[in-house]
Amino acid sequence: MEIKRFYDKYRNYILLNKNIIISGIFAFFAGALFTQLYAQYDKNNLTNSVVTLSIEYAIYIPLFALLFYIDNRQRYIDPLTGKKYKNRIKSDIKKLIAAFSISELIFSFAKIAIHYELLQMYRVEPYQASMIGSLAAWAIFLVSINLSVKAVKLFQSQKK
Repeated sequence: MEIKRFYDKYRNYILLNKNIIISGIFAFFAGALFTQLYAQYDKNNLTNSVVTLSIEYAIYIPLFALLFYIDNRQRYIDPLTGKKYKNRIKSDIKKLIAAFSISELIFSFAKIAIHYELLQMYRVEPYQASMIGSLAAWAIFLVSINLSVKAVKLFQSQKK
């Protein structure tokens, strides 16, 4: 009974984090594969780090947006008329952008810095540098995004 109450209370945050983690896993492995392949063609470690981050975002952002929409689409449609709540959609998009902007800057800086430094040390393979950098940056990001989402009150309208 306690678990159900906990889930009901934090459902939106649980689903948000689930979507972040699922999309992050896909980006994580794509980044590891890409950085390993890229390292064979270009030895510039900074370029490798930045381009790998771009590849990860190209996978992460659209996948997260799709998963977030699937989990939250009922919030944006009037159950009686079927009309979209356009103001709620706009408001939530603004809140998501605000929450993600700071968190993504933190993630990007941490990911590039760690990835680059590990590549510079030549002690790990490029895919390992990408994975270690991603894991460290994700730990920081998850704390940051949850605090940001709470600060912008993304799920305030859903409280019972």
